[in-house]
Amino acid sequence: MPLVVLKTSRLMWVRLAALVFTCVAFSVAAHAGAVNDGMYDWSIFCWAFSFAGTLLVLVVELMGLQSRAPVSWKNFPITFACYASLLCLSASIIFPLYFLKGQTVGSEARDLRIVSTVFSCLATVAYFVEVSLTRAQPGEVAGYMATVPGLLKVCETFVACVIFVFISNPVSYDDQPALKWCMAVYCICFVISAAIVVMCVGECTGFLPFPFARFLSAYALLAVIMYLTATIIWPIFKFDSRHSGRSSRPDYCRSSSGLCPWDKLVAVAVLTALNFLIYLGDLVYSARLVFVTV
Repeated sequence: MPLVVLKTSRLMWVRLAALVFTCVAFSVAAHAGAVNDGMYDWSIFCWAFSFAGTLLVLVVELMGLQSRAPVSWKNFPITFACYASLLCLSASIIFPLYFLKGQTVGSEARDLRIVSTVFSCLATVAYFVEVSLTRAQPGEVAGYMATVPGLLKVCETFVACVIFVFISNPVSYDDQPALKWCMAVYCICFVISAAIVVMCVGECTGFLPFPFARFLSAYALLAVIMYLTATIIWPIFKFDSRHSGRSSRPDYCRSSSGLCPWDKLVAVAVLTALNFLIYLGDLVYSARLVFVTV
C-alpha cells in the first residue's frame, strides 16, 4: 500500500495553527449563543471567512493545484493572509469591547466569549507570522502583493472599509459639503486600491494601456494629497465649535455599550490620519520599488 508523504514547513504549521484558532473562535462564540447584533455577526464572519480561506489555501497547496488556480498563486495566499490578519485583529478588538465590557451575562457565556477572544488573538498572531514568512525579501523576485506596497494596499482598503462602517452608522458626512468631500476621498481611494489588488491577484496588470509601476506611483501621490485634505477637514468640521462641532465627549457616551456616535467620529478622524500615513509609506516605497512582472 503506497504511503503519501507530506512535506511540512514552518509556513504549513503556521497555517494549520491559524485554521485551528479561527475554527475554535467562531465555534465557541456560536456555542455561547447568538446575539442579535451586527458586531457579533461581523466577528463570526471574520473568523469563519478566515477559516474557509485558510482551508482553501492548504488544500490547494497540499494537492499541488497552484498552477490550475484561476488566480496568481504568488499573490493570492499572502493577500488573503494579510486580510485575514486584519479581520481577526478587528474581531479581537470589537468582540470584547461590545460583548465583554460592561455586559451582564451568565458566567458560562462570559467564559466562552473570553475563549473566543483569546483564540481570535492567537489567530491574529498566526496570520501576521504567515505574512512575515511569505513577504518578499530584499532582492527577491516576487509578486507585487508580496512587496511592502502590495501589503500596504491591503491595509489601505481594510482601513477604508472600517471608516465606511463608522461614518455610515449613523450617517455623519451629509451635513456639510466639506464632509462630503471626505467621503468622496474615502470612496475614490478605496475603489482604486481595491482594483489594484484585484488586478494583481487576477494577473490582469498586463492589460493596462500604460506602465503599471508609473501608475502606482502617480496614484500613491494623488491619494496622499487627497487623504491629507480629509485628515485636516474632518476634525475641523466635527470637533470645532465654530463649525457646529463638539470637542468634548458627551455625557451619554459614558452609559453606552461599545462606541457612541461621538466615539465613531473620533475613530474616523484617527483612521483617516492612519490611512494618510499608510498612503505616504506606499508613496515612498512605490518610488523606490523596482517592479518585476511575475
